[in-house]
Amino acid sequence: MSSNLPFPHYPPKHNWYNRGTWPAHWVICHGAEQPPAVAAYRLRFTLTAATRIALYVTADERYELFCDGVRLGRGPERGDPRHWFYETYTLDLSGGEHLLTARVWALGDLAPVAQMSVHPGFLLCPAEERFWDLLATGRAPWEAKLLSGFSFTPPMSAIFVGHKQVLDGTQYGWGFERGEGPGWQSARVLALGATAGANNELPADSHFLLPAALPPRLDEPRWLGTVRNISAPALSETHSIPVRAADHLAEEEPAWAGLLHGANEVTLPPNTRRRVIIDLEDYYCLYPEWVVSGGQGGSLRLQFQESLFANPATWDKGHRGEVEGKFFTMIWRNTDGLGDSFKLNGGEQRRLDTLWWNAGRYVEVLLETSNQPLTIHSVLWHETRYPLEAQSAFQADDQRLDKVFKLGVRALQMCAHETYMDCPFYEQMLYAGDGRLECLVTYALTEDDRLPRKVLQLFDWSRLPEGLTQSRYPSRIRQMIPPFSLWWVAMVSDYLLWRGDPAFVRSLLPGVRAVLDAFTHLREADGLVRSPEGWNYVDWVPAWDSGIPPGGLPGEICGPINWQYVLALRLSAGLETYCGDNELAVRWQRLAVETARALTERYWDEERGLFADDASHTIFTEHSQCLAVLSGLIPAQHQDLISRNLFSAGDLTRPTVYFMHYFFEACRELDRMDVFFERMQAWFEMSELDFKTTYETDPPAGTRSDCHAWGAHPLFHYFSSVLGIRPIAPGFEVVEIAPQLGPLQRAAAQMVHPRGRVDVEAEVTPQGLRVRISLPKGVKGVLRRGEQLIDLVVGYSGEIVLP
Repeated sequence: MSSNLPFPHYPPKHNWYNRGTWPAHWVICHGAEQPPAVAAYRLRFTLTAATRIALYVTADERYELFCDGVRLGRGPERGDPRHWFYETYTLDLSGGEHLLTARVWALGDLAPVAQMSVHPGFLLCPAEERFWDLLATGRAPWEAKLLSGFSFTPPMSAIFVGHKQVLDGTQYGWGFERGEGPGWQSARVLALGATAGANNELPADSHFLLPAALPPRLDEPRWLGTVRNISAPALSETHSIPVRAADHLAEEEPAWAGLLHGANEVTLPPNTRRRVIIDLEDYYCLYPEWVVSGGQGGSLRLQFQESLFANPATWDKGHRGEVEGKFFTMIWRNTDGLGDSFKLNGGEQRRLDTLWWNAGRYVEVLLETSNQPLTIHSVLWHETRYPLEAQSAFQADDQRLDKVFKLGVRALQMCAHETYMDCPFYEQMLYAGDGRLECLVTYALTEDDRLPRKVLQLFDWSRLPEGLTQSRYPSRIRQMIPPFSLWWVAMVSDYLLWRGDPAFVRSLLPGVRAVLDAFTHLREADGLVRSPEGWNYVDWVPAWDSGIPPGGLPGEICGPINWQYVLALRLSAGLETYCGDNELAVRWQRLAVETARALTERYWDEERGLFADDASHTIFTEHSQCLAVLSGLIPAQHQDLISRNLFSAGDLTRPTVYFMHYFFEACRELDRMDVFFERMQAWFEMSELDFKTTYETDPPAGTRSDCHAWGAHPLFHYFSSVLGIRPIAPGFEVVEIAPQLGPLQRAAAQMVHPRGRVDVEAEVTPQGLRVRISLPKGVKGVLRRGEQLIDLVVGYSGEIVLP
């Protein structure tokens, strides 16, 4: 019997068609069948003695769970219909009366695009049979009611994050979490729950349930913010009103500053409008929680931005820490910003919160009162993200690297939630190209690999019949970027090297083979792959239409895509060898060699000593040189020429922030990490402009996204290229250390490893490069400098000077 069955002995007389059935039903509130709808559920129950109860909980689309009025958590963890996650909560309850409540919402087409759905509903089931009749939905007397008052506004240029809420407090069911208010009625019972992969006969519109793969997201209440400006605007629409010191109501600032840090309340008199610009002083993903009284007929609007705009005509943001003369507006739209609004009903101690979080550094608060004063009792912000913290550390004698380290860690944290995300403000989507770089940075920073494992599975689950993974997943809108499928193959290889777990890797091999077969099917007699159908994005090069390189349209021949195919083939040959399928390993290696030979014949330009991107040898890019070098299958004499010419030719198309990872990989491979430091200037400029996270693409003044974790990849290179700490055997069983300090005189790192920690310090001395090394117990290594190799015994700890 499958080990993931939460109820292995239910039903008592199970057959092939009902195996995996749950002893609880999905339920739904009457009237909540068609999104958008928000509903509350409640169950009163009595315990005869103090008891510990484990509950399995999920919903479609989202829920908040409360016990006795206190929120226990949010969920479910994001998946897809065939992999629908449930959370486990363990409650220690006293004897007596208790109350379970939940707020459940389904927004349908208005939800974030990454939010998939089967049908709205709520499911709760105790783990133990003795509590099923007492607590399980569909068995216990659960009640539900619609929570009225919600309407939703489009997210404008934040295209995929979902509609933002407008809550009319005069219609809302205040106190639902305490089971209060009228309108409760018995919840309607739907189908039984069913475990993914176990139940053999279910309707198509079923949820296939899996236990959550990740720990709960951070839910940390914080007092945050500095008041940058308080004004009394003449209009409710503020996007065209610059923030000016001349308008600042300085006498009100101390009260607002105290409010933001829990020191006092603020009361607005009747018939007042206030605009408050708050600088959170770092980038955050937040659920707001404002507690207010009074203010009947008034309103509160909370809008977020990553930066204010110096020039809405050009979308120039300028220095991110400056607000004077800037506009709080929405890029490309020139409208009021992104956020949520509340219409106040005048009640006491109203807790104003949101269904989903917002992101950014700046908050614009717009308050308006009518005939009744409004008192703001408290302002809390609940930070939410995956609980990722940097366990590795890096030090160097160039302090600029430390500043970038902080930006990269924060960017990765802000883009790590129930999946990785490209960016928290504009899309909140998991892309394979971004995801590979985010996984690599994660391996370098923390021993926690649960998020990378989930990402690998999600893309495997996304595959279409022709074999390719979707470019982003989960997603209600299907998008295909075929080169991203090849990067997913590389992600599987990365996982094997950095973390191991052969059984997990073997489970992904059918998907790896399907991706390679899909590309191999497009090889023609000349040995080269034709560009697949789809958006063949490679990099946001300004000269490339939509990031598509020369030859990237369907049916054409594209040099970079073919080199990427060669790299994926070679990596897959290594996967197959390790997992024991030597026949497939030979096949992939043969195809890699043949394709590399065909690429060399077509694109090598002897005069320039570089690979061209077109058959007429008129287009040359750094992208092709980098991927050719990383393929490991070009002639040694060609690699020597590329090593000289790649860094001196001034007319090559250069990569942008994302693809610079592969440029840096080529720098390492060619022993030219001096160029890494030259190209790091873009990241050093981020610090100078007061970015709090790494951005999406050049130029920084007008980049769309100020928080894009693909830009955190230099952190990976601090450890793995500057100090050269890398696995050269699956599971990091053998550590290679190959320092290339470039202009640095000293660098050191304490880097996580599956068996402990790798410590490396490298310092330039008159005698040569002095390297101090400490390896974990049971792990051996190799110290490399150029052609010089020194074997390091298991658990080595000592110092070596390389002349």
